[in-house]
Amino acid sequence: QVQLVESGGGLVQPGGSLRVSCQASGMIVNMNAMGWYRQAPGQERELVATITKGGKTTYATSVKGRFTISRDDAKNTVYLQMNSLKPEDTAVYYCTLTAYAGPYWGKGTRVTVSS
Repeated sequence: QVQLVESGGGLVQPGGSLRVSCQASGMIVNMNAMGWYRQAPGQERELVATITKGGKTTYATSVKGRFTISRDDAKNTVYLQMNSLKPEDTAVYYCTLTAYAGPYWGKGTRVTVSS
């Protein structure tokens, strides 16, 4: 069984930075793209960023230029570096992994941007 565990969320002031991580474990077969989604209170879950096995990245328009997604396949880990954070970035951030019998989702880590 594949498990994804996010970490690194918390409270940060507007303009600050935060890095969230997600490590996958278990019987992972044909590990492919990884990504981050987020869900703010009362809103639908939305795509934040994705990264393919080959390293190609995509970003939501709202985070482009501020967020950077990366991955370390040796550690089965995906990262999301978030800079110049805004109050509207407040949400629960979920990581996802595309692999055989997936996709798989983590349980989320909360990010709050507030002064």
